[in-house]
Amino acid sequence: MKDNIGIVGGYGFVGTRLSELLMSNESEHRVFDNKADINSHDYLDVEDLTSLESLKNSSVIINLAAVHRDDIKPLSRYDDVNIGGAINICKCAEKYDIKKIIFTSSVAIYGLNKVNPNEDHPEDPFNHYGKSKWEAEKVIKAWYDKDPEGKSVTIIRPTVIFGEKNRGNVYNLLKQIASGKFLMIGKGQNRKSMSYVGNVVEFIKHRLELAEEGYHVFNYIDKPDLTMTSLLGVIEKSLNKKIPSVRIPIWLGYLGGFGFDVLAFVTRKKLAISSVRVKKFVATTQFDATKVHSSGFKAPYTIEEGLDLTLDYEFVQERSEDDEVFYTE
Repeated sequence: MKDNIGIVGGYGFVGTRLSELLMSNESEHRVFDNKADINSHDYLDVEDLTSLESLKNSSVIINLAAVHRDDIKPLSRYDDVNIGGAINICKCAEKYDIKKIIFTSSVAIYGLNKVNPNEDHPEDPFNHYGKSKWEAEKVIKAWYDKDPEGKSVTIIRPTVIFGEKNRGNVYNLLKQIASGKFLMIGKGQNRKSMSYVGNVVEFIKHRLELAEEGYHVFNYIDKPDLTMTSLLGVIEKSLNKKIPSVRIPIWLGYLGGFGFDVLAFVTRKKLAISSVRVKKFVATTQFDATKVHSSGFKAPYTIEEGLDLTLDYEFVQERSEDDEVFYTE
């Protein structure tokens, strides 16, 4: 690849893995993030248009920058970073005649408990994160439509991404199961679409390598979708141990979630359990990925292999306390 690639938000979980992959392919790229030293050439804040001048020599912008935790306060941060960042990225692209943008959106734009939505499904986000991602997509679409000649836009809507070194909702779930302290809420037949980070970054690289103009939207999910019960079985097989679980009815799970909301409010602490996370846990989050898997892209890892790699790294291998981890709940 000859493109000079600018990765915005590149110090995070996905960005770090993507940079490692591009380095292994000797692809010319630079990583930018607001976590970098403010005096360094790698510092970039998507809320500050002047700092985006660092991208002026890029021919491709990969925008990974986002706030995504479900307990962000104030809520305006979703708009400031996710929508405002997209606006500034597009202004920067227009100013420096950058024709190619890859943007990681989210299946959160569809909402919960939809029936296997594909890329044409109407948006119906249930939280501020999903709403902000949809608004950011509209910003990028407007930039493309203004003068589409020569432009290439790829919108990637991944489902929940898991993998080694990630400290998000999937990690918390795997940790509970692996420790034998797992509480199954409901019957466990709700299906969960998931994405392994190693496959997500390979798909981004795949889109980078294509000299394809136009506006393209892809759901990204690694198939098959597992039920909570079948996920438990995969983890038992991977760790080679029987994992006991207690099942409680959904209504009791909701009640417990609201109890933790009250506790978090009183103590001013961020807790691992909340009503929103219980709602996500019991929901069917299943999405259609026919388009991505018929696009010529072949994921290098199966969902089981991704889980094996993650479980082995997190709960089997001895790790150094200096290993960097990423909190992406």
